[in-house]
Amino acid sequence: MKRTFPWHIAVFLAPAFVIYAVFSAFPLIDTLRLSFFTTSDSGAQSWAGLLNYHTLLGDPNWSEGFWNAMRNNVKFFLIHMCIQNPLGLLLAALMSTKGVKFAKAYQTAIFLPTLLSVVIIGFIWQLILSPLWGVSEKMLGWVHLQDFFAPWLGQEETALYTLSLMSVWQFVGIPMMLIYAALIAIPDEIIEAAYVEGASAWRIFWTIRVPLILPTLGLTTILTFVGNFNAFDLIYSVKGALAGPNFSTDILGTYFYRAFFGYQSQIGSPTMGAAVATMMFLVILGGVAVYFYFIQRKLQRFSF
Repeated sequence: MKRTFPWHIAVFLAPAFVIYAVFSAFPLIDTLRLSFFTTSDSGAQSWAGLLNYHTLLGDPNWSEGFWNAMRNNVKFFLIHMCIQNPLGLLLAALMSTKGVKFAKAYQTAIFLPTLLSVVIIGFIWQLILSPLWGVSEKMLGWVHLQDFFAPWLGQEETALYTLSLMSVWQFVGIPMMLIYAALIAIPDEIIEAAYVEGASAWRIFWTIRVPLILPTLGLTTILTFVGNFNAFDLIYSVKGALAGPNFSTDILGTYFYRAFFGYQSQIGSPTMGAAVATMMFLVILGGVAVYFYFIQRKLQRFSF
């Protein structure tokens, strides 16, 4: 029997393929290409090989800022991993418990900040935390903790952690909903059988529910990793491209912005910006590869 090419499948896939190629694949390939060129004062580009990467990693004028942004980005990611995802798991477990009143209303309220503009989120939190007209000091006074108030967004030691917690508050609804969907998909017969055997709710959660949602927990981990190492908008909306104070909130996204477009006294360089973007891509690619090689394979073996 002669097989014909499934043209109908190609027709349906073509729009998605074209959009992906134009807006994702081609810009990525062109960025990789541009990173191997250098720009002269006249704007002309010439082949430079690995010179941009040597400058980025070896020239103190570039490497100090790059590694500072990398360290801050790792801290930004770890705060989300240690606070946002466990909190999302806790909230999802509570919402999936039978008998919780107004669970849907709570889910909507927690998920709502993810739908708001990051500019709005940043502006609101700046008003709340402002030492001049913010309400945070007064609210801490209600519980007799006003002595702990400080200009957290204005201090080098606390600015990055404050911005990270603002981001956690905004996006905790995403892991909550993903984990919640996985929890309610667990068959009731398994949970009921465990109760019949005399298992406590705490033991059921850790020995039955959590192992069954490990793929979802892995998904939330990799989404958190990719999202955090692509972060830019919150830092920029609150602290600007300089990511102050004294670059203490600088991450790879804001460092790339200054390298590519320039800012104030810093002159932008498209080729150096492309090198920074390529390094960001390699970091994300490396993290995703580690996840799929060491974690996803184990989860697949566990499922079999």
